[in-house]
Amino acid sequence: MSSSNGAEDSPSETNALVEAMDAKLMMATGTGDVQQLKHLVHRQEQDSNMMVVVMAKQTASVEKPCPQQRNMDPHLLALASSGSSEELQTLLNGENSQATGHGTDGSLTTLRASSYGGDTEANESILAWMTAQGDTALHVVAACSQGNNLFTRFREAKHILVEQNNKKRHPTRAERHAMTTYGDGDNFLESTRIIYGKAKHLLFVQNNKGDTPLHCAARAGKSNMVACLIDLASSEGENRIKELLRKENKHKETALHEAVRVGNKDIVDLLMWKDSELANFPEDGGTSPMYLAILLKWDEIVKTLYDKSSHGKLSFSGPNGQNALHAAVLRHQAQDLAKLLKWNETHLCPQNKDLTTQRDETGSTPLHFAAAVKFLFRPSNICRQVLEANPDALYQPDHAGVFPIHVAASAGASWNVDMFVKRCPGSAGLCDAKGKTFLHVAVEKKEANVIRSVCRNLSLSWIMNMVDNDGNTALHLAVEAGSLQMFCPLLANPQVNLNLPNSRGETPLDIAQYKIPEDGFYHALNSEVQICHTLRIASAVNGVRRHGHLKDNKTVRVKHDESKEMEAVKDSTGSLCIGSVLIATVTFGVTFAVPGGYVADDRNNGGTPIHARRYAFDAFIASNTLAFVLSTMATLGVMHSGSSLLSLQRRKMHIFIAIYLVSNSITSLTAAFALGAYVVLAPVAQKSAIATCVLSSLVLLYMNMEFIWRRLLLLPPLRTRKGLIWAWSYSAYVIAASMLSGYWPLIFIFGWAAYTNQSIT
Repeated sequence: MSSSNGAEDSPSETNALVEAMDAKLMMATGTGDVQQLKHLVHRQEQDSNMMVVVMAKQTASVEKPCPQQRNMDPHLLALASSGSSEELQTLLNGENSQATGHGTDGSLTTLRASSYGGDTEANESILAWMTAQGDTALHVVAACSQGNNLFTRFREAKHILVEQNNKKRHPTRAERHAMTTYGDGDNFLESTRIIYGKAKHLLFVQNNKGDTPLHCAARAGKSNMVACLIDLASSEGENRIKELLRKENKHKETALHEAVRVGNKDIVDLLMWKDSELANFPEDGGTSPMYLAILLKWDEIVKTLYDKSSHGKLSFSGPNGQNALHAAVLRHQAQDLAKLLKWNETHLCPQNKDLTTQRDETGSTPLHFAAAVKFLFRPSNICRQVLEANPDALYQPDHAGVFPIHVAASAGASWNVDMFVKRCPGSAGLCDAKGKTFLHVAVEKKEANVIRSVCRNLSLSWIMNMVDNDGNTALHLAVEAGSLQMFCPLLANPQVNLNLPNSRGETPLDIAQYKIPEDGFYHALNSEVQICHTLRIASAVNGVRRHGHLKDNKTVRVKHDESKEMEAVKDSTGSLCIGSVLIATVTFGVTFAVPGGYVADDRNNGGTPIHARRYAFDAFIASNTLAFVLSTMATLGVMHSGSSLLSLQRRKMHIFIAIYLVSNSITSLTAAFALGAYVVLAPVAQKSAIATCVLSSLVLLYMNMEFIWRRLLLLPPLRTRKGLIWAWSYSAYVIAASMLSGYWPLIFIFGWAAYTNQSIT
């Protein structure tokens, strides 16, 4: 009985409260309060001062909570995991004196089976209990069943059997565990039959992941257990066998998928023998066993699935809309690919679409996948096989409008691109959703080998000036990327127009000028500088804009950030300072430790160098002195460039001077090392002295290697645009000017040594 204040009142308290009050509002909140309410109504008839108000509450249907799943009995779980069939039989028959509990010593003991009910119904309730993963006892037995593949452990179990027979005793529990775990698995099979005999429905029960005991047995790779479970299902009829075999878990996979995943051909044979249509599941387009077998490279299982499948009852589907042909291409399985293409041609699977044109969720066909498979010196065999099976797939785009030829270009598969163009010349002009040809894509992905191959193919000249949706040709994009390796092949093709404007009215020369910093803080060997200079030489022109507008547009596109420039100057200053100071220190020390040593003090000209007045020694002294002077001047320039008191422009000027002086000081230091070694070795080892000088020259070669490489890259396009004679003459002039600028210290060193020796004579 509940009062208005929400507290429960006993009958005696209620009577006293009613007598003390003229009126009391009460409510019957449960069936137990009805009698009290009747008692009050009866008292109202006798006492006119008491008023009873009866209020009825409409009871809504309350959903009963689901009973909490009971965890599997630990003793049952232990017996099922170990395959102890005899003890399991005893437990389920209620013959054990105890079920699970804990003894006084903390060990696991058993309580009487009557605590579970003691009858068959109660024993079945034990089997109805599950683990946290939803596994029944049959799941546990199927997953823990052991095979006879461990020979040494089998011998151990056999030894236990012989020993217990000789001693005329029963094996201990540990010995029985060894026999059931490492034996032939008969006890596990017997445990399966015992559990099935007590609760047949467990054969089809699915755990939290949707797996049946058959899934667990196949995943464990236990063929005997799989056969046992199928035999148990066969006792209920053929339809029950197919129901068990075709039951899918939450991943839409049957037990056949698990057998394929572990690569157990025996289980695959058994399952396909029992149901020849099993490889066709799932029917709604999930991952098929064939796709899985090809993805995992199980060649024998692939053949088994095909040979034992019913006519037209074999699925090739995969995840995300893919099929087995996609998987064969991804795994570079040429043998499986040939089989699939042959099976596709024979039309043995009418429910499947044409494998060569089927697209995944991104719209990619197998040819899209195959186009990205590349080799260095030949087209991909996989790509050739897919293309020959259905050339029309070359004209099938994905959801982004990308064709297989675009994929090949983006992956750098130049040989595949050549094969596509030779087989289907019209495919070269295919454009994606952005209007880009495969040549645009190759430039975007910086695949210079594809660009070189295309530019050498004169039959592709008609695509050289094709523009994308922004009006850019491949040359526009190459200049924007600032890559000489992509720019030079395009410039070397005479069909490439240098003056086509894009949708913003910009020609390649305009873009090249935008790439050069306006303040002049850059190196002359930068690719952007070389590209812009080469376009001017090739007579490229700007867009149809006034010079002031062009400059304003450049300012908008390339924003001037003085803080970043200051940071760049600071970083350059640190590295240059270390180099210049190191060279100055080395050369200063060498001056007082000349090669060959000094004349003894007790002789004429004592304390002077022994090799004085020799040509090589005089050249050594000149080179060492020049290296010291140049490196010291470079150190001063670095100090000025790092000073915050100077303006940014003056700091830039000093840093450029310091870079040039350090470069020349390295040249002088290299010459000093070679000459010093020659002075010491020449009198006794002429060949070693010469070899030292030759090897030292590699330092000078490395200093100019980038310059030489860039001149070689630019020679072919200049030859195409300006003619052979002009190109060679200009290149020779540039090389000579560069050598004079970089190697003048050598001219000074050897010239001064010759002059001093001539004066002495």
